[in-house]
Amino acid sequence: MEFAQTPVLASLQPLIVSGGIGFLIGLERERNSSAQAGVRTFTLVALLGALSALVAQQLASPWLIGASLLSVAVMIIAAHLRHPNPADSGTTSVVALLACYLLGVLVWLGQTPLAVILAVLITALLYFKTELSGIASKLTHAEWISMLQFATLSLVVLPVLPDKGFGPYGALNPHQIWWMVVLISGVSLAGYAGLRLFGDRYGTLLLGFAGGLVSSTATTLIFARHARGDAKFAGTAGRVILIANLVMLVRLSLFAAVVAPAALSPVALMMAAGLVPGMLYLLASWSAAASPGSLPLPQTRNPTEVRVAIGFAVLYGGVLLLSTWLTESVGTRGLYAVALASGLTDVDAISLSSLQLQAAGKLAPTAAATAIALAALSNLVFKAGTALVVGGRELARPVAIGMGLVGGGLAVALALMHTAQ
Repeated sequence: MEFAQTPVLASLQPLIVSGGIGFLIGLERERNSSAQAGVRTFTLVALLGALSALVAQQLASPWLIGASLLSVAVMIIAAHLRHPNPADSGTTSVVALLACYLLGVLVWLGQTPLAVILAVLITALLYFKTELSGIASKLTHAEWISMLQFATLSLVVLPVLPDKGFGPYGALNPHQIWWMVVLISGVSLAGYAGLRLFGDRYGTLLLGFAGGLVSSTATTLIFARHARGDAKFAGTAGRVILIANLVMLVRLSLFAAVVAPAALSPVALMMAAGLVPGMLYLLASWSAAASPGSLPLPQTRNPTEVRVAIGFAVLYGGVLLLSTWLTESVGTRGLYAVALASGLTDVDAISLSSLQLQAAGKLAPTAAATAIALAALSNLVFKAGTALVVGGRELARPVAIGMGLVGGGLAVALALMHTAQ
């Protein structure tokens, strides 16, 4: 009995998943009273996609999939022409139906996880139409131009850049350098978008998180300035500064995961040593009282601007060349000296260059983690000093304790790592 049911069940499973995908997308379309396709139509179209793939597979005639897709397009366009609706041009529904059909095909072809992910994404795009339109309307002309320029440099220029080393020690690889630019700018863009779209609407947590993604240094400076002479605001400013610098540690772990996975474990352990005590202090010091009504926003440049991207590329290339030279001539101690010095003002360039050296096999994972931890520690000391000098005694206690715990955790992790060696 089991051997007779197995083929049937194996065929039913993709059909059920296809129907579920169509039902999900159609349920969202049902919200729009002007849409001419709803739950039943989308479910049937998804099933048609799976059935078309089944028949095409059985008859060894893949052209049937394309013929069925064309039939669906013709039918839905004809329906809109026969019953035009001024409130709905039908373009979105037509595209959504065709996508739904192809998702059914994907499910039958064994690409179920991909089809489900795409179905959820399509449903979200349809559901958040108003919010997406609002986001687009908030972007200024200059920001649109910058984003388009960056997209061109990333999607057009990056693929054609030579992927080989130039210069002394072959350290300057144009493709890898620009890939680092894309990585750092993409992470910064997420924080910049949060600041632009939400501002201080969600208070301390979001502002610290977004500020840390964009620039923890800028966030530290702006909140230190506003805390000076204002004892009531000092606690909030200290928490925002601490969150921004904790996010910096998370960013460094993320960079390790992307650029040099072999170094992720030691880097993550190092960052966790600073992250855990910092988060514990943050939770202990968090006030139940609401944050001030209007929190200052860090004034940072759009990370998608071409000048910003090129500037980081030049900085990264210079740090990478210096790091390679010192590593080859002096050893890892030379790299550590560069990490301490360059980390004072910019932790990203030296961290990414260390990870690049590790990925190229020129540096041990623990050495790369040590360089990153030293740069982060140097950066924390610099920003803590800046906050104390600019923010005054009102900010001294929360910053000194919070940043001290983070830096102390990093220092202990460094000592333990090198003692174990």
